[in-house]
Amino acid sequence: MIASLQGRLLRKTSSYLVVDVSGVGYRVFVSRRVLESIGPLGERVQLLIHTQVKEDAILLYGFLDEAEQEAFEALISMSGIGPRVAVGVLSGIDPRELALAVCGADTARLCLIPGIGKKKAERMIIDLKDRLLPLASSTDEGDISAASIMGDLRSALSNLGFKVVEIEQVVGDLRERVLMGETLDRLLPEALRLLR
Repeated sequence: MIASLQGRLLRKTSSYLVVDVSGVGYRVFVSRRVLESIGPLGERVQLLIHTQVKEDAILLYGFLDEAEQEAFEALISMSGIGPRVAVGVLSGIDPRELALAVCGADTARLCLIPGIGKKKAERMIIDLKDRLLPLASSTDEGDISAASIMGDLRSALSNLGFKVVEIEQVVGDLRERVLMGETLDRLLPEALRLLR
């Protein structure tokens, strides 16, 4: 099994990378988070790998850190969630935020992930709580507080009728301010201003 790859980035698409390792190009499927964090073509990259062996193919899924790989492996342990869906989930939420949402039974936050409805969110909470608890526990107090504020902001904007795509864009734009300790009562008016 391939556990990690280190090489030169040859190609970057909307769903996968091609990494050249000593003259061999490996196609590695990755989340949007990885795509946004990875450097330009020609730069050296290092990825943790989950290898899926099928009858007709060997598929590689890549991660920047252990947290994302742990979340991915927890997700694919669920019935009905395969690797492609798991990559999609991790494209819509940070792995630690996913762990906090699952362990905190935050159905509303999980439903904001594209492709996750209320039933699937409830099943994720039941099936994944024990698997994601170590990841949620490794999150420091500042991250927990920030995740809580971002969850409250998402919930408030959702209740006001904004679309998931709009909400995620604004929450992403305000993430730095959340991490710097701004409160919900200061962030909500700013979010509404950005949404206008």
